[in-house]
Amino acid sequence: MTVHPGVDQVVDDVVDALIDELPKDEWAENAPPSDEDHAGVGEADGAPPLYFPNVEVFVRELLAPTYRRSIDGRHRTWCPQWWRHAEGITRLEALWRAWEHLRLDPALGISIWLRDHADPHMAALLNPDGPFKGCSPDRGHGARLDPLPCDDVPAGLF
Repeated sequence: MTVHPGVDQVVDDVVDALIDELPKDEWAENAPPSDEDHAGVGEADGAPPLYFPNVEVFVRELLAPTYRRSIDGRHRTWCPQWWRHAEGITRLEALWRAWEHLRLDPALGISIWLRDHADPHMAALLNPDGPFKGCSPDRGHGARLDPLPCDDVPAGLF
């Protein structure tokens, strides 16, 4: 059930327009950046520098090549345009930020990241009834799922 007819098309058009405005080299298939390319991100605020400058680079350079699974649409699914899915962006951003934090723990960081973050988030993302339902690496991005229905909250409740 779509709450506002045509909202999916409007959102798709806005996302397409934003993608068209990005510099083409930002999305090009280039060689992975070296450690020097990543150096310095995050240092300005006193935080440890980020290894990956953003979630897109994290997904492209670490997650996709490392977290390999068979994608058949029945048991697992994936959208090659994951950035068109709010839940996809949210979960992948959470994975990236957790990885950036836990990579600094040389003893257990990566194990904790896999157990507590990557495995549950990727299970939700790859679930055939998850946010990428209707998408596939072969067919590409499919129709969006409808948002969860919500009634108006009674006045003064919150």
